[in-house]
Parts: sequence; structure tokens; C-alpha cells
Amino acid sequence: MFFIVTFVSQTKFNMKYHSINSALFIKNRKNFMAQMKPKSMAVFNANDIYPIGADSTMPFEQNRDLFYLSGVDQEESVLVLFPDCPNPELREVLFVRETNEHIAVWEGEKLTKEAATKTSGVQTVYWLQDLHKILFEMSSYAETFYINTNEHYRAAVETETREERFNKWLLAKYPAHAVAKSNPILQRLRSVKDNIELDLMQHACNITEKGFRRILNFVKPGVWEYEIEAELLHEFVRNRSKGFAYTPIIASGNNANVLHYIENNQQCKDGDLILFDIAAEYANYKSDLSRTIPVNGRYTNRQKEVYNAVNHVKKEATKLLVPGTIWKEYHVEVGKIMTSELLKLGLIDKADVQNEDPKWPAYKKYFMHGTSHHIGLDTHDYGLLHEPMQANMVFTVEPGIYIPEEGFGIRLEDDVVVQEKGEPFNLMGNIPIEAEEIEDLMNK
Repeated sequence: MFFIVTFVSQTKFNMKYHSINSALFIKNRKNFMAQMKPKSMAVFNANDIYPIGADSTMPFEQNRDLFYLSGVDQEESVLVLFPDCPNPELREVLFVRETNEHIAVWEGEKLTKEAATKTSGVQTVYWLQDLHKILFEMSSYAETFYINTNEHYRAAVETETREERFNKWLLAKYPAHAVAKSNPILQRLRSVKDNIELDLMQHACNITEKGFRRILNFVKPGVWEYEIEAELLHEFVRNRSKGFAYTPIIASGNNANVLHYIENNQQCKDGDLILFDIAAEYANYKSDLSRTIPVNGRYTNRQKEVYNAVNHVKKEATKLLVPGTIWKEYHVEVGKIMTSELLKLGLIDKADVQNEDPKWPAYKKYFMHGTSHHIGLDTHDYGLLHEPMQANMVFTVEPGIYIPEEGFGIRLEDDVVVQEKGEPFNLMGNIPIEAEEIEDLMNK
């Protein structure tokens, strides 16, 4: 399997990444609107820029659904879709913040109406100040509003988003309209990737590869975890990434047995392993990599024994990611493979397996998290887990074995694309993973 590069000329605006072919966003909107009810209208809002304190703010991160449907990566933007609107100019409408010379000087260039059309493929663009007036006209034709809510199975959001504020206003302003949910449509659409999306994810994985190869030449006894983090960030940013796709985990020694260890403030000692869960983003698309390497460049016999067991589970689990597979059943099968490896390693025995609680099998003592999740615009991306897997879904594969009593933990993770036929395609197939290859590269 290979991907055709689909990046076009470099954007003039605030993003590091090259412009994305607007055909992706045109197709995404078409697919979404095909599933809307008759005489219905859907609205999508940009994220807020979140304050920290005084006049400081968090770096802006776009609402993934708005980006998926428009490619607009700018605050104070709204997309409205109304495929049945009697006025053909109002079937797709994009609202963006009005720009001027003052904004250009103080904040940098923003999207003009022409640039917004070029980015998104949406032909009708208004300034945001016209939103309420245009919505009033559109709502008079509509019977149903599609509102957008975050219904991801891991979502636990306490902060009210711009989208949620808008939804409250919309339903209070127009109480006679019926309400439908955008989320189930988006869960299905976003989980199956277009080839342009796969190109972008491959690019993120390629940047991750550069970072990982860099640290193989950098790690040695006495280095600090945060120094490794700095090396990775340097390599990611110099390759047009905003940086890490998620908070990086650089866990040496027993730190690896804390699944979400993010302090990265310890010194790496001779004889220890370092578990990395680090990856780059590119154009808002994520990669997700885990590797475990020896600080001194050589695994001990025991470390390599456990490492190869994890690698075996990863390879066998990958083969199961085929169309028709159900996520929950897949994890049961991976548990059986892991159980076999833990028995060989002497970490559990047959009595442990015979007496195990089916709700928390014996293998969970050493492998307590899931093996795979959707990945895309979010690290834990949208996807309905009760529905069968389909071609062009992208999943992580990330088994691990964690042994606090032996002072180390090992996790290995790649990102793979489900294929119509055959084994998944590994977007990280060029990133070193075999124990001997890691040792050879670290001892060049």
C-alpha cells in the first residue's frame, strides 16, 4: 500500500503545515449532508482560545469537527450546512472573523473571504458579525437543527465550550425547531479515513520516526528524561509539526509502571529501560508511538525476553484488525495471546488462569489497559466501538507488560490502517522496533 502526496502550496497563514487539498473537506461535507434529515440545518463552531491568567492564553486548538468539515484552522469561525435550503447560496455557509490591517499587525494575517473559500471549498463566506442575521433567514426554511456535542466514550469535559454556549443560545432562540445530533454521523464518517487523511497521518508518523531515530543516538546513562523530551520537540517542530500529539511519556526504570507518567524529570540510569509514548502531530492529525529502549544500548536477557513477548503479542494482535472485527471481541482474543506469553515468562501460572475472574482476567495484573483505539484528528479518535471494523479505519496496537517487582515496564505501539483484504498496513513500518535493531542503532 502507498499514499500519493496531496499537499498543495504552502499557506500564508498561521499554520506551520502545508495547505491541504480542499477536495477532502468538500467530500466530508457532502458525506455528512447526505445523512441529514430533510429540511434540516447543522451548525459547527470553532473552539475558544482558552485563558490562563492575566493576558495569557493556551495555544489555539481547532474544534476537530469544524476542521474535518472545512479545513478552517482559525478561532471565531462557524460552518452552517443546509442542503435543502431553497436559497442555493445558503446551502453551505462559512462565517469567519473580519480581518483588517490592525489585526494583521498585532496577531498576524487571518483568513480573507477568498482565502476561506480556497481553504474549505465553501463558496458563500460572510463575516462573523452577520451570523445572527443570516441564521434568522436560514432558520425560517428549516424544521430541524443538528447540534454538535462531544459523545466520545472517554470524554469528561468540565469546561463549557463555545459550541455548547451556541447550542444553548440557538435552542432558546428557536424553541419550535426539532433537534437532532450531528455526533453519530461524525463518529462513523471520521472513523473511516480518506486517502488524503492517510497521507497526513503518514506524514505525522514520518516526523515521529525522525524524532525517535534522533534519540537513539542521544540516550546514554546519566541523561535526564526532560532532555530527551527536548530533543524530540526540536525534531518535531523543525519538521513543521506543532509538537507532541499528546503529553509525552518518557518513563525510565520503574516510572514505566505508571501508565500516564508525564513528569519526565528523572535521570536515566545504566541498566534501566526507558518507555516512550511519544509522537508528533501534523496538520492536526495525530500519530501515536510507543517504544522501550535500554539506557546503555543493551537489553539484559530478561528485559529482551519480556520485550520479545510484547512484540509477539503486538504482531499477532495486528493480524486481527480486519473488516468485520468487533472491538470488544478483539480484546478478548488479544487477552488470550497475552496470557500465553505471561505463562511462558513465569509471571502467571495455570492456577492463576483457572481461578481468574472473567471480568478481570489473570493477564490484567501485568497488562491492564486496552490494546487498540481509533486514531485520527484526535489521539483517541471518534469511532463507534460496537460497530464492525471497516477498511481505512486506523487503530493503534499497543500491548504492554509492566513488572514493578522487576523495575521495568515495556510497551510497543504502532498505528495501522485496516485493509479490505490482508493484514493492516503499518504507518510506522519504518520505525525500528526489533530488539536487535534497536541495539545496533544505539551502538553505532
